[in-house]
Amino acid sequence: MPTDASLEINRQLSKLLDHLQWADARVYDSLRAMPHPDARAMELYAHVLGAEHVWLSRMMVRASREAVWPSLSLERAVELAAENVAGLRALVAVKSAEQLQQRLPYTNSSGMEFESTIEDMLLQVVLHGCYHRGQVALLVRGAGGEPAPTDFIAFVRGAPAATRKLAR
Repeated sequence: MPTDASLEINRQLSKLLDHLQWADARVYDSLRAMPHPDARAMELYAHVLGAEHVWLSRMMVRASREAVWPSLSLERAVELAAENVAGLRALVAVKSAEQLQQRLPYTNSSGMEFESTIEDMLLQVVLHGCYHRGQVALLVRGAGGEPAPTDFIAFVRGAPAATRKLAR
């Protein structure tokens, strides 16, 4: 039987994965709405998804099928996003709080060897995506598109975060 600590950690990680899924979908929608999505924005979005896949592969102790900087069409991006979140959810569902502290060795994309806990890897996936989704939003706006607000607070309250009022 799972402990209260395991249930709480699973609940919190699941909430973060809910946000990840929502935010990835919002970015996809903002890029899809553009007649010609900005190439750098597409590259960063693909990187978010590639990194999610690579980290999931590390946690599952299996070879990655995608590069950390893949070249993805929007169609493949939406498929990979769904595969990633399904895999991450399945992983979180079966890991106890103690198992999330398991240290796993891996080699990064530069060939350097490291060891991290599964919990830290999961948090890296979530936080890394937040960082790059902000960059995508900046590029989408610069290219004349409408960026998707992907702040966590926008997700939990169902409304975008406040923006500063422009002086008139």
